[in-house]
Amino acid sequence: MFAFAPPRRSRRPSLTPMIDVVFLLLVFFMLASQFGKDAAVRLSGAGAGESYSGPPRLVDISADTLALNGNPVALSVLADSLTPLTTTRDDTVVLRGADGASVQRLLDVAQVLERAGFAKLVVVE
Repeated sequence: MFAFAPPRRSRRPSLTPMIDVVFLLLVFFMLASQFGKDAAVRLSGAGAGESYSGPPRLVDISADTLALNGNPVALSVLADSLTPLTTTRDDTVVLRGADGASVQRLLDVAQVLERAGFAKLVVVE
């Protein structure tokens, strides 16, 4: 009769290459996550107990237009338009996003005002 070779005991696969790949992926994602940091804009907390004084300074932000106290204004002249309404650059400026306005648009307006020296920006709904 025909005889087969005795069955060999199966070897377990080595996990070392898989562990290497997992660590490489871990390092990659840890390093790649640092590239997505955006600039932070400091916004004053609403209802922090501070009183609002002076003329209204409400900036309505929509998807394609800006309005200061209901009057249309361009982003390039927004800071200049706010200057007569403030006594100092520490006066509160209220930002309100309209329907269709993106968060990026709100941050762009806030960064322009922050660069112009306006320190207290409050975002309302």
